[in-house]
Amino acid sequence: MGSKEEFYAHIEQGYSTKGDFIVMGAAMLDGETVTGAHVKIPLKTLNRHGLIAGATGTGKTKTLQVIAENLSDKGIPVLLMDLKGDLSGIAEPSPGHPKIDERHAKIGLPFEPKSFPVEILSLSEQDGVKLRATVSEFGPILLSRILDLSETQEGIVSVVFKYCDDHKLPLLDLKDFKKVLQYATEGGKQEFSKEYGRISTSSTGTILRKIIELEQQGADLFFGEKSFDVEDLTRIDENGRGYINIIRLTDIQDRPKLFSTFMLSLLAEVYATFPEQGDSDRPELIFFIDEAHLIFKEASDALLDQIESIVKLIRSKGIGLYFVTQNPTDVPNEVLAQLGLKVQHALRAFTARDRKAIKLTAENYPISEYYDTKEVLTSLGIGEALITALDEKGRPTPLAATMLRAPMSRMDILSDSELASVIKKSKLVGKYNETIDRESAYEILNEKIERAEKEAEKEKEYPTRSTSARKTTTRRSTRQNPVIKVLTSATFIRGVMGILKKVMR
Repeated sequence: MGSKEEFYAHIEQGYSTKGDFIVMGAAMLDGETVTGAHVKIPLKTLNRHGLIAGATGTGKTKTLQVIAENLSDKGIPVLLMDLKGDLSGIAEPSPGHPKIDERHAKIGLPFEPKSFPVEILSLSEQDGVKLRATVSEFGPILLSRILDLSETQEGIVSVVFKYCDDHKLPLLDLKDFKKVLQYATEGGKQEFSKEYGRISTSSTGTILRKIIELEQQGADLFFGEKSFDVEDLTRIDENGRGYINIIRLTDIQDRPKLFSTFMLSLLAEVYATFPEQGDSDRPELIFFIDEAHLIFKEASDALLDQIESIVKLIRSKGIGLYFVTQNPTDVPNEVLAQLGLKVQHALRAFTARDRKAIKLTAENYPISEYYDTKEVLTSLGIGEALITALDEKGRPTPLAATMLRAPMSRMDILSDSELASVIKKSKLVGKYNETIDRESAYEILNEKIERAEKEAEKEKEYPTRSTSARKTTTRRSTRQNPVIKVLTSATFIRGVMGILKKVMR
């Protein structure tokens, strides 16, 4: 172990940055905070994604809050997934506390209570700006991934989308998609077979069952209009601070399918919409995905592939993804390898499995002459964490056991009246909270089926009259046309031609 002065120089050099940055706190040595040894994260590398991990009650949510606040202050918008319902307090300033002042004195940072511009979003029936997307925007590939379909079933979904494109049938919500699936194997069976080949009834039945399963998790509220414009996540307030968009997800913790459906559609939409940035000096938008294990735990292999692809590609759009979970092992290795910033709170070694997880976690961090990583992982206090990030050249920074700064906003939820006030001030509620159900595939196909049924009824009602009329016409045409038959026969024509030849001679 080196001296305090050597350690200070080690941190100062390792976390020096020419560009703008946010301060996480001050590094600690032998359990004591080294005042002024600030752990700084360059804005330039924040689109390289990150991880906030640690056991329950170690301060992960407060760390998330600290990073979100500091990003907002730098004019960078943030999207937070609030599954526990304890992030709404960001809209109000911290009441302060002597312990907070003591903490900041050790860190060597002034403490300034602040509120931040907040937008409350909702995926369900909870109050807030409604988040929706149409089935068409989702697309056949992503929808198939979410439903965990086989290759054959995925082909049927693609055919359904193609049919709707060819026949100008808008696919807005799940009832539209279900109606087209039913039509493909019932009333429109011949039409589909003629244009796209035969579609298996058993396959469409399987797809329908999986859609119903998705609906039971509340996806019928998510699919529809008006679609949410992801550009509205990047708003800046009149003071130049980025909006902190908080999605209330407290009522969907037991519906992981809906959660992963929403997350993937949102990320896919952001990737498709935002322009390429390359290696810019600051991110455009940062996502914090709390309880990230909910995404990975229920995901199929195909869905995991999709997530891994998005994580690898989306940073070029200036988007950073930060996964918040209890243990780094909750995140697949392929995703973990893409994460630049790692904030590791304490882990508990109650069982053999816990000790194995600690060993694996320690191996994910740079070797340090100042720390025994496995030991530090179990001895960190609340509001303390091991941190390593990327410097401006993309190199890992030194490992630093860090005393984290306190949130500037309230570390508690808003009351119902305070929450209602925040929602009332929103400029987005009026834009998105009107439910629209315009004519789409469901209504158009219903009208088409109704017309076909009416025509079939007419045929049943007047079958004798139409048949006898056809027979009469046939007989009449036979009786009235014998002269015409003779005049147009080959024998008659040849005879006439012979007479003409003689006259001409």
